[in-house]
Amino acid sequence: MRSVGAWLGAALVLCAGAVAAQDVYVYPAKNQTDEQMGRDKEECHDWAVKQTGVDPAKLAAEATTPQKAGDGGGALGGAAMGAARGAMSGDAAEGAVRGVAVGRLVHAVRARKQMEEHQEAATQAQQQRLTQLGKYDRAFAACLTGRGYTVQ
Repeated sequence: MRSVGAWLGAALVLCAGAVAAQDVYVYPAKNQTDEQMGRDKEECHDWAVKQTGVDPAKLAAEATTPQKAGDGGGALGGAAMGAARGAMSGDAAEGAVRGVAVGRLVHAVRARKQMEEHQEAATQAQQQRLTQLGKYDRAFAACLTGRGYTVQ
């Protein structure tokens, strides 16, 4: 249950990071029209992407790309190994039953470790995305400020 809570927490941080680049408020301090502000925002976005190498839309797409899951053959592999060992000792069926139990246990331990590694990697990736979005936000704000907007 603790791992589920951690995953939900990571997902909330991920969503917050994806929106961070859009949390910039822009006020037309020199009475720019809505049309002019739209053009300036688009041009400043392009400039900020070129300056920082960070495109918030691409970061969001990368963040939502699903990752591969591991294989689920722990019990079958254990049964096969157990049957082979049991056959050598004269009771393949008993060996297979023991192998299934051991295979499930090994699979559960590996799955938990893999989940923890994925969680740690996701947290590190999210921190990197937030840092990159911060760079983009500063460049975007600098551009708009230079064009006569108040940016918060």
